[in-house]
Amino acid sequence: MPQASNHVKWCLAKAQKELEECKQQGKRPKHRGLIQIKPNNEEAKKHLEKAEHYIQATEFLKKGEFADISAGTLFYSMYHCFLAIACKFGYESKNQTCTVALVELLLEEGKINLDKKFVDLLKPDESEKKQAGFAIDIREEYTYGAEVSIKDKVKIEELINTSKELIDRAKDIVFGKE
Repeated sequence: MPQASNHVKWCLAKAQKELEECKQQGKRPKHRGLIQIKPNNEEAKKHLEKAEHYIQATEFLKKGEFADISAGTLFYSMYHCFLAIACKFGYESKNQTCTVALVELLLEEGKINLDKKFVDLLKPDESEKKQAGFAIDIREEYTYGAEVSIKDKVKIEELINTSKELIDRAKDIVFGKE
């Protein structure tokens, strides 16, 4: 727990510092961390709609034999679920690792009921766990690599199903259907 808590504190301080620097320089407010906001279910709903949109895009790409591109759409489908949860609890995130740390902290504090597998999929691989960072790894492999087809179609199907499951769980969390 301390690691997620410390990371969230760092993310909050980072954003505050960057916003102060923007103000001092007369620039528009911009940050790459976490800020506390009023809980916003309307914005959370939009993130969930975006997550579903990415699932639709994934299915479209898969049918068109562009499954390599769907690695990114699946990652962002899951990520937008995390952004929705952040909005529900009064946070705005502009940083992927900060978003994951926040969701991990909410889970550890018992504020959300979410299988840790979802956090592990989006958390950078810091261990030998099979699932750790998998969504990030596959997104990076097919976004930055030269491959135009995905060899392991079963893994993509698993990620599609996992993304859909996460969308359902995030809806429960955001709209209080737990």
